Amino acid sequence: MLSKRIIPCLDVHAGRTTKGVKFKNNVDIGDPVEMARMYYEGGADELVFYDITASHENRDIMIDVVRRVAETIFIPFSVGGGIRTLEDMRQVLLAGAEKVSVNSAAVRNPDIIARGAAAFGSQCIVLGMDVKKVEKSEKIPSGYEIVINGGRQYMGMDALAWALEAQALGAGEICLNSIDADGTKDGYELTLTELIATRVNIPVIASGGAGTPVHLKDVLTAGKADAALIASMVHYGTYTVAGIKQYLADQGVRVRQTW
Repeated sequence: MLSKRIIPCLDVHAGRTTKGVKFKNNVDIGDPVEMARMYYEGGADELVFYDITASHENRDIMIDVVRRVAETIFIPFSVGGGIRTLEDMRQVLLAGAEKVSVNSAAVRNPDIIARGAAAFGSQCIVLGMDVKKVEKSEKIPSGYEIVINGGRQYMGMDALAWALEAQALGAGEICLNSIDADGTKDGYELTLTELIATRVNIPVIASGGAGTPVHLKDVLTAGKADAALIASMVHYGTYTVAGIKQYLADQGVRVRQTW
């Protein structure tokens, strides 16, 4: 069985790491390069970098920040936000990232997934999904809807159907973020995570809601996730990556030991 991965997430705006709750009221919490170094040295398995307003502002990603982070860490590094074309992907990968995450652009133009996978390999293409719980309907039978542009635009797309379509197009991994749970520190959305993780054949990273190590254990076991994204619980110094991993190991969850 593969080890479960613990992945700190840096949401970046105007060159600074920021954090909000349910995609709102973001506050500045530090320099992304220094935070990346801290998490790398602290035992993170991977790192995720999101330029959180690039899509909404219709601009390119901050490639200089990507390059500086990549020069600082020596673990897999995924970058998303404002990636709309193959050339955008190429520039991010050349700047030092191992993976690119497509979210809003892929919803608008699903072919970018297939073209990216053909050009760079499925292992490089991560589908980012921002999902909101809604009433079940004929259009949204799972009760989970895709939302883009940083939580601003509801798309009338069923989350499970979109995950399966993206997998068929060549996505190598899914980063599944619950808008309802995001930043709350009340735990991941286990029903959503299990729904997607048990229906696709590619790894699923759970995102949104981590507040304690118990939440990670729950989503990695009951939620069937392959990895867990963390932000608030480590950004504010409440927990460390090493401490979280030690707890998970003590609970019988297989993780890569770095302590």
